[in-house]
Amino acid sequence: MTCRLCGSAALHSVVDLGASPPCEHFLTAAELDLPEQTFPLHLRVCADCLLAQLPPLITPEETFTEYAYFSSFSTSWVAHAEKFVTEAAQRLGLDGDSFVVEVASNDGYLLQHVLARGIRCLGVEPSVNVGEAARAKGVPTVTEFLSPETGAKVRAEHGPADLVVANNVYAHIPDVLGFSQGLRALVAEDGWVSIEVQHLLTLVQQTQYDTIYHEHFQYYTVASAQRALASGGLTLLDVELLPTHGGSIRLWARPSEIAGEPGPRVAAILEEEAAAGLHTVAGYGEFARQVERVRRDLLRFLLDAAEAGKTVVGYGAPGKGNTLLNHCGIRPDLLRYTVDRNPYKHGRFTPGTRIPVLPVERIEADRPDYVLVLPWNLRAELTEQLRGVAEWGGRLVFPIPRLSIVDPAAGTAGGHNEVNP
Repeated sequence: MTCRLCGSAALHSVVDLGASPPCEHFLTAAELDLPEQTFPLHLRVCADCLLAQLPPLITPEETFTEYAYFSSFSTSWVAHAEKFVTEAAQRLGLDGDSFVVEVASNDGYLLQHVLARGIRCLGVEPSVNVGEAARAKGVPTVTEFLSPETGAKVRAEHGPADLVVANNVYAHIPDVLGFSQGLRALVAEDGWVSIEVQHLLTLVQQTQYDTIYHEHFQYYTVASAQRALASGGLTLLDVELLPTHGGSIRLWARPSEIAGEPGPRVAAILEEEAAAGLHTVAGYGEFARQVERVRRDLLRFLLDAAEAGKTVVGYGAPGKGNTLLNHCGIRPDLLRYTVDRNPYKHGRFTPGTRIPVLPVERIEADRPDYVLVLPWNLRAELTEQLRGVAEWGGRLVFPIPRLSIVDPAAGTAGGHNEVNP
């Protein structure tokens, strides 16, 4: 294995999570008696360019041609997208003469807000089923993976984009160089590229290891993202820190020919990363030990709850939850089922751990003692949604960054933690 950004062979282990199946391959009932393929989940960091990465064992075509994730099922994520569109339009002066392209546009969750402002737009979405959902909303969408050739083709047919958006996709592509060149092909000579991606700094500091899964081929600091963008002819000019996905960065870049010097926020965050030790391999040394702490705490809680005769079910069936469930070896004896708002997953089973995925109404019908919230990054949204669990004395359990048992009636600010189930 060599670094996919710089080609170096100096890759050092960050954490080895064993082997697990692809996180979005939810099983049908007919597949439960069939063998299931698993792949190593071993994160390494390049000593030369500091890109943290997984080996490219699964191709994007295998994962994203048909996809189980629909962005619009998260109310807070749709609101986040609408806020971004409003602010970007103001920042860049976008109007009816502008053109916006979103790469990995999913089900139109963001571009619907661009359309509502009367701005011409186009989605580039590789998943056939998700792209169909976008077109059903009236969002123009082409079914393509981004490459330099795809970028040039879209530009030739639709014109250069004043803004290219790539939210939560820059980690999902093994060909960093080709994807970055594709972004450059799409954007106008005086245009902007905006990328949102999880920040490796918060991933490490808050032990968010469940976001390590095969769909994510790399994990970025601002330093490594700066190098990746430069490989495609783009210069990073500004960075925003976002709370999404447990802590993300929004990167603002322009074609290098006209970019100028990066703004002060870039230097400030680079300095913060360096102070945390993430600009050297040695800075990652404690992470694996913290991962094991999360695993032990969650298993101890589930085992104690089982011994006490308490019922524990899950909420959500996100990809990150499947990393956590597989790494901890959690099966239906400890987590009876999980629920999800996405009907695509209903009647299916989580990959590897084979936990049933049911409609959300099942929680109120069964009134469990504890609800393990797998999309912990949506804590505020889901604590409010699950406030009714308190009616029968139920509690919410958040596994990351530290095990937290919360009374949903108290809200996110006043919720209290308990020590024992």
